[in-house]
Amino acid sequence: MAARLPILVDDNLRYLKSYQVFLDNSSEHQSVKAFINGPLAEILASIGKGKTALRVMGVGSGSGENDLEILRQLHLQHPGAKVDYEVVEPSGDMLQKYKDLVENTPDLDHVTFTWNKMKMSQFENDCKGRNLEKKMDFIHIIQALYYVEDSEATILFFKSLLEKNGKLLILLVSGEGSWAKLWKIYRPQFGKTDIRESTTMGDLRSLLDSRGIPYQKYELPSKMDITSCFTSGDEKGELLLDFLTQVQDFSKNASPDLRAGVLDLLRGPDCSQEVDGRIMFNNNIEALLISP
Repeated sequence: MAARLPILVDDNLRYLKSYQVFLDNSSEHQSVKAFINGPLAEILASIGKGKTALRVMGVGSGSGENDLEILRQLHLQHPGAKVDYEVVEPSGDMLQKYKDLVENTPDLDHVTFTWNKMKMSQFENDCKGRNLEKKMDFIHIIQALYYVEDSEATILFFKSLLEKNGKLLILLVSGEGSWAKLWKIYRPQFGKTDIRESTTMGDLRSLLDSRGIPYQKYELPSKMDITSCFTSGDEKGELLLDFLTQVQDFSKNASPDLRAGVLDLLRGPDCSQEVDGRIMFNNNIEALLISP
C-alpha cells in the first residue's frame, strides 16, 4: 500500500503561498467581482428592502476581498442602511489580513464586524449551543464548501438562518470544469485531504434537486495560467501543483507515475487550452442562489 501523501493544509505557510500563486495566475477574483457588480447587484437590491439595518454573513471569507466588494455593492443598493456583518473564517492568518484590509478601507463606518475564527461546523455548533436566533438577509459561502464533512447538512443549516426574503449564495468549481475532472480521476491517489468527496457544483445541484430545493444558477468563466507547472523545479509551478492537488510538495512526494499522469491530464484538452504559448486551465466556477 502506497504511503499517504501529506496534506497541503497541514503546512499553513505553504498553503498560503500556494493560494496566493493561484490568485496571481487565475482570473477568479475578477470573475467573482464582475458577478458581484453584475447579476448579484440586482439581487442585493431586492433583499432587506425598506430596512434601515441589514444582517450579512460571509462564511469561509478568507482575506476579505470578495466580502468588501459585496459590502460596497450593498451600500450602493441600500445607501442609508447599517450593516451587521458576521465573518466566519478558520485561518488566523487570513482573518488578520481581512482585519488589516478593513482598517485600510474608507467608508465602512456603517458596518459592524463580528469575527468568528472557526470552521463552519464549529460555528454551527456554537450557534446551536447559544440558541442563536439571529436571522440573516444575505449569506455567502464562496469556494469554501469543499472542507465540510456533510455539505447537505451545512447548506440546510445556513439556509435556516435566512430571513423571509433573504438569500444564500454558494460558489463552487463547475461540475463540468477541469477541477472536477482532475479530482474525479486522481482524488483517491492524492490520499486523505481536507477536500471532501463532493467537491463540485454538479454534486451540489444533484443534492438540491433531490430535495426539491429551487435555486438560480449562474456561470462565471475563469482561466488559470498553469504553464509554470510544466517546468520542473519552477517554484511557482510547484506551488500551483500543490494547490491543484492539495498535497504538500506534490512533485517530491507523489510517485513519478502519479506526477506524470496528473501533468498529462492538466495539459490535455480535457483540462486546458494552449493560447499564445501559455497553458490555460479551465477554472470556471458556478454560483447558486438559494431562497429560504
